[in-house]
Amino acid sequence: MIVDHAVEAYAEAHTTAEPEHLAALAAETRATLELPQMLTGPVVGRLLETLVWLRRPRLVVEIGTYSGYSALAMAAGLPAEGRIITLDISEEHAAVARRHIAAAGEQDRIEVRVGPALDALAALDGPYDMVFIDADKTGYEDYLEAVLPKLAPDGLIVADNTLREGRVLEPEDDGTRAIARFNDLVAQDPRVVAVVLTVRDGVTLIRPAAA
Repeated sequence: MIVDHAVEAYAEAHTTAEPEHLAALAAETRATLELPQMLTGPVVGRLLETLVWLRRPRLVVEIGTYSGYSALAMAAGLPAEGRIITLDISEEHAAVARRHIAAAGEQDRIEVRVGPALDALAALDGPYDMVFIDADKTGYEDYLEAVLPKLAPDGLIVADNTLREGRVLEPEDDGTRAIARFNDLVAQDPRVVAVVLTVRDGVTLIRPAAA
């Protein structure tokens, strides 16, 4: 984490508690799947839900489903006509996500697609009202380039893990180096306006720049 662990725990304790179906999903993920640290978690989950509630999107595209926590969190903020298309490379992850999506009664609003994300994005028409990027870190630059041309003029991109627990200051692994490069590019890109939030291990909000 970026902030002190006690402060992080305080923030989570004072964030509205996750609903039972998300708590059950988180518990199963930790017990049965590899890399449970990939879970979005209750604080970022509520942040995503709130952003969706504010944005009122018709179409949310998520790059990186994992076990479905973030998709279900966002679904809680969707307007009646809204839908989420979530993309993942793993059929194992997709199966867990689909089961929990159905258990929550959200199968008509959340569609899980399996395969390379760039291929799926190329085939998926816009406009995208909101995009959540939380997949392989070396792919963030390509994902941004794929979604920007299809982003609604008032759309929002949310990129997770953009501070890598502070390791972007002195990146030593490929994923962190890729994120540091992504952060530099976003900060200098005249097409967008961005703000990096020190929530969990970094959440960046990106919107189109004014014409």
